[in-house]
Amino acid sequence: MIKSIDFYFDFISPYSYLAHKKIQIIKKEKNIIFNYKPILVGGLHNLQGITAAAFIKPKLKHMISDCNLIAKKDKSNFIWNSKFPINSLNIMRGYVFINDEYKDLYLNVIFDAYWKDDLDTSNKKILETLLEKCKIKLNEFFEGIKDPKIKDKLKDITQKAHDKEIFGVPSFVVNNKIFWGQDRLEFALNEHNK
Repeated sequence: MIKSIDFYFDFISPYSYLAHKKIQIIKKEKNIIFNYKPILVGGLHNLQGITAAAFIKPKLKHMISDCNLIAKKDKSNFIWNSKFPINSLNIMRGYVFINDEYKDLYLNVIFDAYWKDDLDTSNKKILETLLEKCKIKLNEFFEGIKDPKIKDKLKDITQKAHDKEIFGVPSFVVNNKIFWGQDRLEFALNEHNK
């Protein structure tokens, strides 16, 4: 069986974006499979009884400067989104809904739009433009994200993350071990290589 790394993420997490950028480089250099697991970080926080950093002023201030430090070190194009935090429900359901052939492009376009281009990806007009960039049919997308099966699948992935004791994003799972935070990617890779 080929070993892989599960990557739990939410588009509104700046640390998920920074980890995603590192993963893109790793995937080019090494033959490692990353399974992207979309979850609603707000829903996960509710399940775990956690107050998000976005709602604790000193923590938010630190998070902004921390992300800027990481982005500078990693040479990632990164701008703190002026609309942070937004409701990521539609874009997360969208990732669950779209066909596998569009997933990589969708990931890059949506992450970059929010964390590189400072766009409000919860705005329907902006999202439509991004979907067109991904060659995704608008009507199918907006109908698809209303499908109860899609809604339930995203809830289910989030619930399963909670059940595994994942409490934040990004989180990496390999060999049934959880590594939380973009700065733990190296440890997840080491575990993968065992």
